[in-house]
Formats: sequence, structure tokens, C-alpha cells
Amino acid sequence: METITLGQAKLLIKAMAHKESLLLLSPPGVGKSDVIRQAAEEEGLPLRSLLGTQIAPEDVSGIPQIVNGRSVFCPPRILLPEEPEPFCLFLDELPAAAPDVQKALYALLLERRLGEHQLPKGTWVVAAGNRQQDRALVRQISSALINRTFVVQIRVDLKEWMIWAQQHGIRKEIISFINFFPDALIRDVSAEPVPFSTPRAWASLSQALDLVERAGALNPDLVRALCFGRVSAADAAIFCTTLDVNSAMLLTIEEYVRDPQKLPDEVTQLWFLLNRIKHHLLTGKVEVSADELNRFLLALPQEQRFALFAGHVWEWGRLGVSEAFLETLKQVTGLV
Repeated sequence: METITLGQAKLLIKAMAHKESLLLLSPPGVGKSDVIRQAAEEEGLPLRSLLGTQIAPEDVSGIPQIVNGRSVFCPPRILLPEEPEPFCLFLDELPAAAPDVQKALYALLLERRLGEHQLPKGTWVVAAGNRQQDRALVRQISSALINRTFVVQIRVDLKEWMIWAQQHGIRKEIISFINFFPDALIRDVSAEPVPFSTPRAWASLSQALDLVERAGALNPDLVRALCFGRVSAADAAIFCTTLDVNSAMLLTIEEYVRDPQKLPDEVTQLWFLLNRIKHHLLTGKVEVSADELNRFLLALPQEQRFALFAGHVWEWGRLGVSEAFLETLKQVTGLV
């Protein structure tokens, strides 16, 4: 399945939405609604939105009235304002709309028409929603509706999110955590009704921490409660551990490499630090000699050493750790 980023979706919206209807699909909490609002704002278009789960067919087609002995459908003001100025019509949660509502949208999506009334020239029509696999009360989208729109699959892009997060005041510890654990930015929707990590969830957590901190009530217990109440449990546990580690006066990577005895005993903190050390070494953010690296690796238990090597053999090889490699291979295979 072909996917694009939110930034690319914004470009498509600006280029096409005045002529062609678009339907953005993605998991929950990715930022589809925000990017549509941003695009409209940047182009100076008022945004009018309809929520698929809360509208009826007459909210689209209008209410019939008798005029001169004939029935005339009067479209709702939100879709056809008195002033014929272009605007951005945002159909949110479209895949969750009832079949009758989807059917009522056919002419709107394809022809920019409400019965006998045309939308103002230049009006955008953009829809968004979740996918069926996202467990978000999504209905089957009719083939007729699909054939009237450009269906665009959205993916999360770490670089784009980092830029957005820095521009919107997301807490530095959250940005640092996502930079170090990029997979934590978005997780698959859980089969159970429990919190799960998404860009929206991390932004919401950042705001919650800010609010409680401004109230002077932020403490470790409340931090953990907020984290576990907003993002995936595994991510919350590791994130809280990074806060504990960061508040405990961390040594530099070089100090840990040169003296592995300084590594913490607590398991979660230990694995966090080992991953941090691996990341910095393999990306060239710190420089230590090959002899120091070999001594450091050989001082670690076999399972920790093997976990560090897994998936990054060539990168470690370029750092000159052949001695540690050979010893690990002997231990794993039992060869002498």
C-alpha cells in the first residue's frame, strides 16, 4: 500500500482540493485533522466541518420546503452559506458515517453539488477517517463513494513530527524520548480498550504535564499516572524510567564504556542505558578506541552483549570489536 506523509498530504490538498475530493486514511491520532486545518488556514479559507458519526442524510441534502407548489430542498447553512465565498469543507470521520449519509455525499464529493445548488467556486472538499483495522467503529465504505474520491493513505514521519513538536512546545523530555525510541511515536491499536501511543497521545501527555506542573502539583506518582493513562504501557514504563535516569545525574557515554562497573543494577535502567550507549556509538556521536570498546563489551554478560550486536553486526564491525565478536561467537555456538 502506497503511503505519504502529512506534509505531502498538505501539498496535495492545496493543489487539488478545489477540484478533486480527497479522503485521508490513517490510524487514530496521526494528525489528519490538524493538517487539513493548517492547509486551509495557510490558504486563507474558512474551515467548516461535519462529523460523520453525528450527521444525518438531511444534514447534507437539506430539508424540503414547498415553494410555488413544488418541493425545494434547502441545504444547511454550514454547506451553503449566504455569502458565496469559497471555504474548506472538512468531512471528519467519513468512514464512520452511516450508509445513508455516505450516499447523500455522492454528489457533493464528485460534483461539488447539493441537489440543485453548487458549492461556491474554489471550495475545497476534504475528508478524513480511520481504517477498518484500527478498531475505530469504522463502517464499510461503499465502492461508489471510494470511486468519487482520491483515497490517500497517511503514514507518520518522525522527522516531520520532530519539527512540529519543537514548533508547538512539546516537552523536551518527550522529544528526546521519541528521538531515541522512534517506534514509540505510534503503536498498533490494542485489541483491549487501553491507552496506546500516537502522536496525538504524546502531545496530549505533554500538555497534561505542563498543566499539572504549572499548578505546582507535579510529582513522580502523578507523572506515572498521567503517562500510563495516555500512552502504551510499555512506552510509559520506559519513559518514566528515562525521567528517573535523567534526574539521577547520568555519566557520559565515555565514562560508562571505560568503566562498565558504573552501569546501574536496576534492569530497566540498565537496558535503557545500554540502548543509549549503542545508539551513540553506532551513530558516531561519541568516539572511543577499539580496545576500550572490546573491554567494555567483554565485561558485559553474554545476553547483554548479544542483544547489542543483534541486527547491527556490520556497524559494530566497523568499530573494530573483532575480539568481542569472536568471544561472543564462541560462547553462543560452544565452539573452542
